[in-house]
Amino acid sequence: MKRLFCAALSALLLITCAGCGGSVSSAPPQSSASHSEEPPPPPPPTAEELEAQQLEELLSSMTLEEQVGQLFFVRCPAEDAVADVSAYHLGGYLLFGRDFQDKTANDVIQAIAAYQDAAAIPLLIGVDEEGGTVVRVSSNPHLRPSKFPSPQKLYASGGMEAVTAGTREKDLLLSALGINVNFSPVADVSLTPGDFIHDRSFGQDASATADYVAAVVSQMRSDGMGCVLKHFPGYGNNADTHTGIAVDQRPLEAFRSADFLPFSSGFDAGAGAVLVCHNIVTCLDDTLPASLSPAAHQALRDLGFTGVAMTDDLAMDAVAAYSPGGAVAVMALQAGNDMVVTTDYRTQIPKVIEAVEQGELGRSAVEDACRRVLRWKCSLGLLNFT
Repeated sequence: MKRLFCAALSALLLITCAGCGGSVSSAPPQSSASHSEEPPPPPPPTAEELEAQQLEELLSSMTLEEQVGQLFFVRCPAEDAVADVSAYHLGGYLLFGRDFQDKTANDVIQAIAAYQDAAAIPLLIGVDEEGGTVVRVSSNPHLRPSKFPSPQKLYASGGMEAVTAGTREKDLLLSALGINVNFSPVADVSLTPGDFIHDRSFGQDASATADYVAAVVSQMRSDGMGCVLKHFPGYGNNADTHTGIAVDQRPLEAFRSADFLPFSSGFDAGAGAVLVCHNIVTCLDDTLPASLSPAAHQALRDLGFTGVAMTDDLAMDAVAAYSPGGAVAVMALQAGNDMVVTTDYRTQIPKVIEAVEQGELGRSAVEDACRRVLRWKCSLGLLNFT
């Protein structure tokens, strides 16, 4: 009996030891930290983040010459227009009445397509089609039976609904021709019929003009048409700077309480660009035209605008006397513009490149401006990253 008990006990010990041995070999000791405590993988980038990353990659791959060229929104030349797109890496062409005169829609479409085919980075193709007195496209009866009416006439005929309907009609015509930017709306506040800018403006007070600008910008964004608010910081009752210098001596509070309001309204509505005028606004800078004034551009950025700032046409007489050595585009970029509107790009682009190489204009300033131009192009669907 004693031997039987001992044998049973021995067998039990063998089974227990075997079980312990199996446990050690099949399940090694685990650390106190469990797998559930490991950080989750990062979420995939959003579409906006991916686009920003790809834009930065494009920007970093560009040469100085390519970046500088993107900062020029130039008047389309009568000769070598296709060749100059690639030769100067241009950011955009601004078309005038000459470019539409006696042309059919197919003529215009083919010409613009040729410009775009020559561009490594798609071009901004712009026009002044405000309605009323400034109508580059609809002045040609081959493109539209009658000229687009002014915003004042549209509003008088049917209120803001007529204004937005007219805006959409313009956008559809311009888009069909290959135009992606309309230098519109005019955001200047003018109540006096004798003012230079009055007929082109909405013709009402600052609050009503702000509502008008917001409605037009919203419609243009919906239609995929780029807009350019003009003419910051506001013309008021000043003279025409195409022929001379206009000096605006109003106090800053006058701008804050009136002229700035339509621009701020347009910025809030998503305007991608603003054009800075050639007036000398003494409360901001009593020496330089706003287009060449760092103080005027700081005032613009202080309103919260983060888009593309561009000069009014540098061919205008108002700026001719302010460019030592003729390098007016260098002055414009130093002041804070992102794009230069000019006819004289074949002279001005080499001067800008030289200014960067000599340290007169920072490379980082060129890159920042080019980045804003590329972002604007992205917002218009011109750059499609994959």
